[in-house]
Amino acid sequence: MEQINNKEVNIIGMIGVSREASINSGASLSVFGGGINPGGEVLPGIDPDYIAEFAETHEKSGFDMVLTGYSSTTPDGFEVAGFAASKTEKLGYLIAHRPGFIAPTLAARKIATLDQLTKGRIAVHIISGGSDIEQKQDGDWLDHDSRYRRTDEYISVLKDIWSGVEPLDRAGEFYSYTGAMSTVSCYQQPRVPLFFGGASSVALEIGSRQADFYAFLGEPLEVIKQRIIDIRKRARQHNNDIRFSISFRPIIGNTESEAWQKAHDILNKVKIATQGRIAPGQSARAQSMLSQRLVDFATEKDIYDQRLWMPIAYASGGSGNTTCLVGTANQVVDSLLEYYKAGCTAFILRGFDPLVDALEYGKDLIPLLREQVAAVNKLKS
Repeated sequence: MEQINNKEVNIIGMIGVSREASINSGASLSVFGGGINPGGEVLPGIDPDYIAEFAETHEKSGFDMVLTGYSSTTPDGFEVAGFAASKTEKLGYLIAHRPGFIAPTLAARKIATLDQLTKGRIAVHIISGGSDIEQKQDGDWLDHDSRYRRTDEYISVLKDIWSGVEPLDRAGEFYSYTGAMSTVSCYQQPRVPLFFGGASSVALEIGSRQADFYAFLGEPLEVIKQRIIDIRKRARQHNNDIRFSISFRPIIGNTESEAWQKAHDILNKVKIATQGRIAPGQSARAQSMLSQRLVDFATEKDIYDQRLWMPIAYASGGSGNTTCLVGTANQVVDSLLEYYKAGCTAFILRGFDPLVDALEYGKDLIPLLREQVAAVNKLKS
């Protein structure tokens, strides 16, 4: 797992496939679009030049990886990552992938192939799906817990296929095969890193056992500390030395007051973009406990821990990464560092003006964060 293991802290952005629509300019909830991101419009198509520019910008700005998103209506993340990887040299790609729509035996070969072609620049974020409506768009009628059981089996198949070249037989609840094997192994050994998230009891059980990184959305610091304690305890029962990622939307200004004004301007734009599409304060993904948690936190308070700002999560129904850290670059880094000390060693950071914000983060935030993390680790040694 070279792309992940060689860094004290991993900084992950997100790339999309076409420039945002005018209604979302400066207040984009998603660079990939899709029904799970209220306010996103149907994409007019795919802009290869923009994908290349977006990926190159992240590489130049010092990001380690970028996420390619997933929904039941948007372009295929494997294809986008493969194309973007051909335009960059070091940038890694965290591909969001939803089990249930291609066989895990094929998925294992696709992922390993891409990992080989990129010389170890691939990781996979496994998502089980938090919306029955969206799942049905792709013909999936399983309920929430059944989807997670399928995910568990799916990951086990991936690991089995990647573990060797001997033909394998399986008779499972969701997947059965005879003589399955792959002649391509992952470039990273023993395999590519797997990210996983969720807040339900079934998600916690599966993720703590199967994942390399448990992925959090931006919640209050003390809450995250307790979640890390719980998941580590679960993971130890399976001898899994699990790590953690967390997602935020940094809103940075030259002064703190400038940052807060910028935050409120973005909130107003988000409200306009989502008007009539969602009901503020109601989860945008009915079966997602992560989404509901964000809405609940946002309903209780606007601000936690001085600068964890929740109103955009409230306005957007907790649709994914929508909680913000607001302040100067130094202040935001101070907040990120507290999450790092708590155990989060990977940060998924993106803004509401995607390309511009990626450049801005590269100027101050990313170098400062790496410097501060190095200082913390030096004190430990």
